[in-house]
Amino acid sequence: MTFYVQLPIPLLVIDSVFAVRWVLAALVLCATTLVHSQTAPVTDMGKVEITSGRDNDTQQRRESTASKIVIGREEIEKQGDANIGEVLKRMPGITLGGNPGRGGGVRMRGLSAGYTQILLDGQRVPPGFSIESLTPEMVERIEIYRAPTAETGAQAIAGTINIITREGRRGMPSELKLGSSVQGGYLSPNGSYTTYKEFENWSSNFTFSMYENATPDYSETVLSRQYTSTSTTLARTRVNDSSSTRDGFNSTGRLQFKGEPGETLTLMPFVVYSRSHNSGTIALSQTQTVSGTSTASTDSANTSGDGNFGMARLNGQWRRKLSADSTMEWKFNTGGWDSTSHTYQTPTGGGSVLPSLSQSATTRDRSVSLNGKYTNVLGGGHQWVSGAEIEVVRRTQTAQPVYTEGDGNMQARTLKYAIYTQDEKQFTPNWSGHGGLRYEQMSTYGNNGETEATNRIGVFSPLLHALWKPNPEGRDQIRMSLTRSFKAPWMQSLLARYTPSRDDVGSNANIATNPGSKGNPALRPEVALGLDVAVERYLPDGGVMSAAVFHRRVSNLIRNVTSLETISGYSSQLYVSIPQNVGNAITQGIELEAKFRLNQMVADAPAVDIRSNISFYESNVINIAGPNNRLDQQPSMTANLGADYRFRSMPFTAGGNINMNPGYTTHSSEYQWLYVSQKRVMDVYGLWRVDPNTSWRLTLSNLSPLSYNTNNLYNSTSLYEDSTTRNRNWTNIQIRMEKKL
Repeated sequence: MTFYVQLPIPLLVIDSVFAVRWVLAALVLCATTLVHSQTAPVTDMGKVEITSGRDNDTQQRRESTASKIVIGREEIEKQGDANIGEVLKRMPGITLGGNPGRGGGVRMRGLSAGYTQILLDGQRVPPGFSIESLTPEMVERIEIYRAPTAETGAQAIAGTINIITREGRRGMPSELKLGSSVQGGYLSPNGSYTTYKEFENWSSNFTFSMYENATPDYSETVLSRQYTSTSTTLARTRVNDSSSTRDGFNSTGRLQFKGEPGETLTLMPFVVYSRSHNSGTIALSQTQTVSGTSTASTDSANTSGDGNFGMARLNGQWRRKLSADSTMEWKFNTGGWDSTSHTYQTPTGGGSVLPSLSQSATTRDRSVSLNGKYTNVLGGGHQWVSGAEIEVVRRTQTAQPVYTEGDGNMQARTLKYAIYTQDEKQFTPNWSGHGGLRYEQMSTYGNNGETEATNRIGVFSPLLHALWKPNPEGRDQIRMSLTRSFKAPWMQSLLARYTPSRDDVGSNANIATNPGSKGNPALRPEVALGLDVAVERYLPDGGVMSAAVFHRRVSNLIRNVTSLETISGYSSQLYVSIPQNVGNAITQGIELEAKFRLNQMVADAPAVDIRSNISFYESNVINIAGPNNRLDQQPSMTANLGADYRFRSMPFTAGGNINMNPGYTTHSSEYQWLYVSQKRVMDVYGLWRVDPNTSWRLTLSNLSPLSYNTNNLYNSTSLYEDSTTRNRNWTNIQIRMEKKL
């Protein structure tokens, strides 16, 4: 048995220009808030606290030793979003992948998929889980941790998002929401129902959502290719025009049983089912020139596909008070998901370029985990927590024939375990600290139909957090964290057998810009040493202003590397894309946030709630020449500006938000560059309260939609290729009735 354990290494000196930007931004924020505090004196009238839900969320954030943001029910349901991803995109440092206004993977600090840890009720979500499957009606609150802790887990280089499913409370009415949206001329109805019941020794709440989501898709790709060692060129235009429909239901629940004093058992079932269908056309035209002779051709095809996805999970938590100062807590998570898909392509223009395809894939995933945690409150603001975790995952995957890049027949299982301890203490009225140690080991075993492979990794993570209040009774505080976190390689990247590209045909046959793919069982985890510092001011009448800076030094960075490889069964070497540990990288940034009511800053102004944040990022992959040698999919900036206002003269609330990400270029390898265009998404809403129990909501998402453009450039001594894809987007209009029963 072998382990990969890397001890912390000293941080590199942070880039001086970027550091100056951090300091200036923090000084501007502090000066602004100090001026405000001096112009708004407060008369001491004793301790009187009247708090709303939003104030409670802010108080949780303020009192936490580890840096976190808490999003409560009020903010979750405010904009009438379709899914939790849309809620998160307005938070500081959160970005969404994919087309603007169309959802996508949730990322923190601009880093790509896998760097952000997603938890559901405090436990890691199972493989295959998509945050898009959660609607706002299913969620009680969201906790965003900017730095990892021993208890939440260290697989969080960018941070952790913990989603807490809906909780019941005494007197909570049942809620019914019915509505429909339209996008690009396609209608998408939806509805949800939430209810809460309480009896003598137990309580329950249940949320059920149904939907049908229909969307158009249109993209146009223009490609120019030149083999520089010969006189061969290719110019091609490909237009994809299709539509897709997905319908299904989601359901969450919470059953809580109360036993002896201090003893509770909570069961949290979660069920998702969806089916999808898409159909469309491909139109292709190209001109190929060989030795001065040009040949023009066209081709076309009809496409269609269908799929099914089902997932069922049961989370459980048993909590028992052992004494006045100690508690034992057990958590379990069991369940799985199944996915099937079929894709067809039927040539209608001769089939010389677009071949006939009939492909299918089936994936079956099962997992179970068990966590135990012991908590001892020692008094004087001192608390000690220790625990252990174990998880087993089994996956079976089949494809007939080979489906897409990275897919194929595979059987694999993963065994994970972790042990941790952490100590949180209030040292003085000014200082509190939080220190933890965590060790995680992961073993993956698999057979991809060609070979068997094993990968074992182990990572030790020391984690330190500190909170300093210059005045214990004041509203200013500074947070500091020094942590070690990691990103484990995915099962697919370890075990996938050689798979040709789906477009490996004709002029696209296995070239450097259209390689096959293969896994690498020798991958090691990416490990990051991180520093976080944040300055926060909590305003007297609610609201917060903060400036947070971070620095991560990442070792053993994983990237796909394309090279000529010898593949069994092929007579000549082929271009293959293989994930490899390529070296080190640095990422750093600053995140500024301001939430307040306008009349807190400007006398006699209306009570408009203002939400704003802006974040700046930069990164460098050490072994790739700059400029633009950034980490994959990390923009240089992300920003949000939003406002909400509840009219006094009528039962009407209006608001909106603008989300912006600039375009950026990534130099991803020696010969490859990727450009992604800017994203700008503007949403507005209006809420009319007909009576205390009935409301109507109108939401317009992605007003003035922009096309989403990507450009891939490959430039080597033997091949030059420039490919640009334009994806069209549409405004989404939704109307919904909300009723308390």
